[in-house]
Amino acid sequence: MNSRKFPSEPRRVFPAAKSPSQQPCHILVVDVTSPSWANTCSVLSEALENVLCLACGLAGPCRVPLLSLYVVQSQQECLLPFTQVRENFARIQACISELRSLPAEGSFPQGGSGVLQAVQDGLQQFKQYSRHTAAGGSTNSSLEITVLTSQPSKDMVKQLEKKLQDVDLVSLRRIQVIEVLKRDFLQPEDVEQGVPAEEPSTDMAILGMDIEVQTVEDNVISLEMLFKTWLLDHGTEREQLHLLLPSGGFGHAAAPKNTLMCLKCDLQERLLDPAWLSGPAEGTGRAADPSSPWHVAAWPPTALHKLRVLKALKSEGVCESVLYGLPFIIKPTSCWQLDWDELETNQHSFHALCHNLLKRKWMLLARREPQSTGPNWNVVVHPYFVIIPSDSATLLVKAVANRELLLPSAFPALLAEHPEAVRGPIEQSALNSLEVEVAYNPLHLKSNLYKYLKSSLYKPPHRQQPQPREQRPERHQPRQPQSRAKAAVAPLLMAPSPLQTSRAAAAGAARRGSSEGSLLPMEYEEFLQ
Repeated sequence: MNSRKFPSEPRRVFPAAKSPSQQPCHILVVDVTSPSWANTCSVLSEALENVLCLACGLAGPCRVPLLSLYVVQSQQECLLPFTQVRENFARIQACISELRSLPAEGSFPQGGSGVLQAVQDGLQQFKQYSRHTAAGGSTNSSLEITVLTSQPSKDMVKQLEKKLQDVDLVSLRRIQVIEVLKRDFLQPEDVEQGVPAEEPSTDMAILGMDIEVQTVEDNVISLEMLFKTWLLDHGTEREQLHLLLPSGGFGHAAAPKNTLMCLKCDLQERLLDPAWLSGPAEGTGRAADPSSPWHVAAWPPTALHKLRVLKALKSEGVCESVLYGLPFIIKPTSCWQLDWDELETNQHSFHALCHNLLKRKWMLLARREPQSTGPNWNVVVHPYFVIIPSDSATLLVKAVANRELLLPSAFPALLAEHPEAVRGPIEQSALNSLEVEVAYNPLHLKSNLYKYLKSSLYKPPHRQQPQPREQRPERHQPRQPQSRAKAAVAPLLMAPSPLQTSRAAAAGAARRGSSEGSLLPMEYEEFLQ
C-alpha cells in the first residue's frame, strides 16, 4: 500500500482559523498492525463517526476545532491532514470510509516505530499550522495526541518518552496511549459497565508532562465514550465556580458568622443540551443563555459563577417536581494558576464536604450571587440551586424553583388504602408483565440521533442549473495556441507514478467530497436504504 506521508513538506495548505478556541486540536493515531484489527476496525469507525457527527451538529462554539488522522501500517500514513471538523462532515466521512477499507489482520508486521514517526509528523504538522495561524493574526489552542493500539501500552510509553526527549513540546497539552483490549482480557465488572477501564497515569514524563495510559474495550460504546471526552471543556486557565460556605462549618467555630470559606471548583456537563442539537451546525435551536442569571453553564465557558450556601436540606424533603434545567457536575478545580499547596488544600476540603453531606443525607440550598454590580443590577434577581452529594468525589448542582416560578398544584392526596370496590386483577397483571431493572442505564436506549445528524449534515452534490439559450457560450470557441514543446512536456510533468495512482484517486475523492459534495459512500447508501 502506498504511503501518503507528510514528514517535512514545506508547502502544506491549512484551513484558516475562524476564531480563537480554548479547545485543543486533536491528532488521532491508529495502529492497524494489531492481529485483531478486523474486529476493531468496524467498531472504531462507527464510534468515531458518531462522535464527529455530534461535534459537527452542535451549535455554539466549536468543541473540536481541528482533527488529523494517521494510520500506522508498515509505515505511517496521514489519511486526514488538519481539517476543521465543523462544516466538513463529508470529508470526514470519506476519511472514515477509507479507514474501513484498510486490509484486515496479518497484512502488516507489528512494531512501534511507525507510531513514533506518526507522532513526530503530527507535531511537525501542528507547528506548521501554528505558524500559519500566527501569520494570519489569530491564535489557536494547544494540541492533544491520542494513540490507539493493541500493543502493550507501557512499552509504547517507554518508546515515546525516549523518542520525544529532544522535541519541542510546548504546545502539546497531553498524549494519551489507549490500549484496545478484547473482551477476554477485561475484568467482568468492566465488561458489564461497557465504559473505558482506566489505568493510573504512567510515571514517565516528557518535560514534566505525563503520558496518560488507559485501556478500553473494543466495542462501540466504550470507544464512543473515549472520543466524547473531546467534547468537554478543557480550559484550565481559571476556576469556574466559587462555592461559598460559612467558615464555622469546617471547624472554625470561633470565626465570625459573616466570614465565608471559598471552595474553588470546576463545572462539567453531565449531558449535552438537546437545544444545541435541534438544527444544523449554524444552529436554529435556542439553548439556554449562559449570561442569564437563571442558569449555571459549563459550556461555553463564561464568567466565574458564585454560589452562596444558605442552609442544609434533608434529602428526602426535596420534591423532584421543583427541580429544573440540566444538571452539572461540581469537582475541585484543576486551574494551573493556583499553587500546588492551595490546590491540595482545596481538594481536601471539597472531599470533606462530600463525605459529610453523604453521611448526614443532606443537600445544600445555595443562591447565585450577581456577577455584576452595574446599573442593570439595581434590582438583583436571585436564582437558587440545590447541591446534591454522590458516592463519587463530586457534587451535582440543579436549579430549584422559587416562589415566583411556582404554579398552583392542588391535587388530591393518594388514599391510604386502595378501595375494595375498584381492586381487581387488571392493574396487577399490567404491572406484573413489565420487565423490572434494578437501575436505569441510559446506554441501553437509543433515539436515532446519530442517524438524524448524519442525514442532515450530508450535503448532496451541487447541480448546476441549466442556462437560458441566449446566455450559453458558443460551441465553437477557438482554442488558445500552445507550443508543441510545452504540450509534449506537460503530460510528463503532471503524470503520477504508478504507485501513487490508487492513493491519489482516493485523496481526490475525499477533497471533492469536502469542496464540491461527493457521492454517498457505499456504507452510507446502505444505511439510507
